[in-house]
Formats: sequence, C-alpha cells, structure tokens
Amino acid sequence: MHTSPHRAGAPRRTLTRRTALAAAAAVLAAGTATLSMAGTAGASTATGLDDPHKKEMAMELVSSAENSSLDWKAQYKYIEDIGDGRGYTAGIIGFCSGTGDMLELVQHYTDMEPGNPLAKYLPALEADNGSDSHSGLGSAFVSAWKTAAKDTVFQQAQDDERDDVYFNPAVDQAKSDGLGTLGQFIYYDAMVMHGPGDDPVSFGGIRKTAMKKAKTPAQGGDETKYLNAYLDARKAAMLTEAAHDDTSRVDTEQRVFLNAGNLNLDPPLHWKTYGDSYEILTLP
Repeated sequence: MHTSPHRAGAPRRTLTRRTALAAAAAVLAAGTATLSMAGTAGASTATGLDDPHKKEMAMELVSSAENSSLDWKAQYKYIEDIGDGRGYTAGIIGFCSGTGDMLELVQHYTDMEPGNPLAKYLPALEADNGSDSHSGLGSAFVSAWKTAAKDTVFQQAQDDERDDVYFNPAVDQAKSDGLGTLGQFIYYDAMVMHGPGDDPVSFGGIRKTAMKKAKTPAQGGDETKYLNAYLDARKAAMLTEAAHDDTSRVDTEQRVFLNAGNLNLDPPLHWKTYGDSYEILTLP
C-alpha cells in the first residue's frame, strides 16, 4: 500500500457525527441562499453521486488514492498507527483514535450491537481521544477491530459514519452549489481528506477560497471554471503540509476527468494516483 496523503497526516479535525453535521449544515445554509439564482450555465444533468452505481464508483476512486486499490470493502479490517500523531487509523475512511471519529464509530456500533468486540474499549478510546496514545488499546484492540470487521453490523456502522459525516454533507453541498456528479465527487474526496470546517485547509475553507475566484453554477457561474478554481484551491491547501506533497489525486485523477469535460463522471474512467494506473470501464 502507498502511504496516502490521508493516511500520512491529513488535517482531519476532531469531530463527531453531531459536530460534523452541524458544520456541514452551516456551510450548506450559506450556499442555499444563492440557489434561487441558479442558472443553467455549465450545470450537468446527471442523477448524482448518490445514485448507487455512481456512489460505488466514488468509493473505488477514493480507495485508489487512500489504499492503492479499488477494493474499498477490503478496508473494513484495516488498522495501523502510521505515525502521524493521530493514534490508530482504521476502516474504510481512515477513522482515527486521536480525532474523535473512531470513538464516534465504536459508540454507534455499540448502540447497534451491545456487547460487540470493541465495546469494552470505549473508555480507552475516550481517554486517548485528542492524542496519539495507545493506552488501554494496543494489540488486543487491533485484533478486536479485525474480528469486528467480519461483522456485517460493524460494516454497516462504518458505512453510516462515512455517509453521515463525509458523503452526504459533501453531496448535499455540491447539489446546493449546482454541481453535477463530478463536482459532487470532487467535494466528497476533499471532505474525506480535509474534514468539515471553515479554516483555510478544511472543506469549507477550500470552498470559500474557490468562490473568491469563480462563481458556482448556483450563482450563475460556469461549472468547469468553478471546479478548476476549486481544484486549484484544494491543491494549494494540500501543499501547506509536507504529507500532501503528492497531489496526484487532483492532478492525474480529478483534473483529468474535468479536462475531458466528463461532468457526469461517466465511465470509462482512466486515471493515476501515485503513478499507478487505474480504470473503471463500466458502471459497477
């Protein structure tokens, strides 16, 4: 596996489902005010990234950058400390023991299935939150995570957290901004790496920077011009951290689709991340 920018220390914020949804709602509200001005300039007519087939493609695209594999479902069991100061990084979206989202995930799993293999580690996860500590976790926790990953309930819990904290807020905001399927994916991938929030290197901050350079389609702007501005802003945010010096997920993936005019994110797709080539030839 390549060490992805996210695995290697992306600026993920300490968050829970509640705080993430609140942050996303605030950004969405700001964008909704301009939706009544929406024109048709550049806007695509795709069903959207929340179409099950397009969503599956989005999971594979993100996995190519995060895990150097299109097999995102193999990542439920993934867990390791990658030395980024965030403790353990694990699961399909890189939940971290030091940033709050792993704690939120295990709490959700326990609500769904009390007595699960990870439930007894909740006190340790609470104590270690905000640090890179493994206190009360260690190899036993790693083994328990891999055991839990075989449980379809835990897999569903990971899917829920991904959707509630990252996927749904990103897609909703993109739709509010008048963006088609590619733009929705560009927002989602940024949300995965940078997390919600309004500081300059978070999702909301990157969006604000882009909107200073170009109008969204909802504001009457051209979709391609705006998405180029967004990718420029995201790349600049990535380069503020040494861990993000490889920007291939922007340069040789998302920008390739945009330059091809593929605003609906229709297959066949051909792209590279970290120099490795991938393709999706048909809808999953």
